[in-house]
Amino acid sequence: MTSCNIRKEIEETKDSNYIENTIIKKYRKELWTKFIKGVKEFELISPNDKIAVCISGGKDSLLLAKLLQEYQKHVDNSISLEFISMDPGFSKDNREMLEDTCKKLNIDVKIFETKIFEVVDDIAKDYPCYMCARMRRGALYSFAQELSCNKVALGHHYDDFIETIMLNILYAGQYQAMMPKLKSTNYKGIELIRPLVYLREEDIIKYNKHNKINNMNCGCVVAAKQTSSKRKEVKELIKELAKINPNVEKSIFSSSKNVNVDAVLGYKYKNNKKTFLDEL
Repeated sequence: MTSCNIRKEIEETKDSNYIENTIIKKYRKELWTKFIKGVKEFELISPNDKIAVCISGGKDSLLLAKLLQEYQKHVDNSISLEFISMDPGFSKDNREMLEDTCKKLNIDVKIFETKIFEVVDDIAKDYPCYMCARMRRGALYSFAQELSCNKVALGHHYDDFIETIMLNILYAGQYQAMMPKLKSTNYKGIELIRPLVYLREEDIIKYNKHNKINNMNCGCVVAAKQTSSKRKEVKELIKELAKINPNVEKSIFSSSKNVNVDAVLGYKYKNNKKTFLDEL
């Protein structure tokens, strides 16, 4: 996509006030209500929190930013928000798209630069997304600390959660879920939160298309070389299973809340491994 086409699409984006209104009204049930449910159930936001909202330029993080702005406006104005974005080596067009879209959406983003794409291409050609995610996370935590934030918000949604569970079962041989809230072990005083935990990807796409928001994918030239990925395979598998059992997605997610430790061969708690034999 050329710079001219990108700018034309961004100009067609609905204005910020209209977009904010669709979150509260048109997509209230699909977005706002589920966002509030996740925040309350998992106690993700507390009064006076200073939250670093991570903006990748993709549909999920842009919606996360708008939801948190609405939360600050309508629910708790004691919290403060810092919108941060890392440029890991974007092309000129992608960098301009990120800046222009954030400006159009009234997201005052702070962008800092790294060379993560370059490093990942050199050391992790086989698994670029995994390595990139780890490196990005560290860079974002570090910048959030510099800004005196106590929380870092990421845009993972419901579909990401269930795909992660299945990825761990099928490819890692372990049961491990993506957590809605997690204390950082390497960055003291920083807590990771995922407020989109109950939002479905298809609803985010509908909201995005309705408002003509021009977002980018990860923007990574390394990942672009990959013709397939395990996450894509799992996403397709879940779709096929849903044709047989319409409740399969709900069941996968619910399984992470209903682990019966009395009926597993082994488990780990606080880095201590145990087996069922320990309890006999």
